[in-house]
Amino acid sequence: MDAELATLAGTGATTVVGLMVTETWEQAKQRVVRLFAHGGEAATVDEDLDESRDALAAATGTPDEEDLTSDVTAMVRLRLRRLLEQDPDAADELRVLVEEFAPAAGSDETGAVHNSISGGAQHGPVFQGQSFSNLTIHSSGATAPDQ
Repeated sequence: MDAELATLAGTGATTVVGLMVTETWEQAKQRVVRLFAHGGEAATVDEDLDESRDALAAATGTPDEEDLTSDVTAMVRLRLRRLLEQDPDAADELRVLVEEFAPAAGSDETGAVHNSISGGAQHGPVFQGQSFSNLTIHSSGATAPDQ
């Protein structure tokens, strides 16, 4: 296997495993399984990916998380290498998958954020961020003071 395909397999594995613990996993998983269909492994890969995701979710925040993530990444990388050796044309589909989903897989990365609220007094909750879920806002029913 040439160095470019080996690198692609590594990047693909890191992207796939990173996606396993995101909200976009189900969408990405369909694409990953379809990719492995080239090598005739779709059924077993589907089951293995589900088991790996469950294990990663259970290990989140535990001392085993880093080791498990490394193990799952190695397993996916090996499968991708095998696939690319059997079907070098699958590389194009893997590249597209990596380019499309890599930002979602790396969403844990932090960057500088500068928020500001302007335009006068705020008389209620203000939320700034990338994504929110399961929010409950309780209001006392008070109105804004007259200005």
